[in-house]
Amino acid sequence: MENNDFIKVYGAAKLYEAELIVGLLACDDIEATIINKRDSQCLFGEVEIYVAAADAEKAKEIIANRDE
Repeated sequence: MENNDFIKVYGAAKLYEAELIVGLLACDDIEATIINKRDSQCLFGEVEIYVAAADAEKAKEIIANRDE
């Protein structure tokens, strides 16, 4: 896949939150990648989750409904 075939579906303040969501997506056979853009000293920024463009809508739906 080319870089433009991936879409950001979620941003988290904490790495563990992003890892939990990646695990949730894996349960539905959606492969996700975490990009950690947090500064390690000042602790600002975001941890982003990307999925293939074809899975983006389903991933967003799963993330939105995770607390139900």
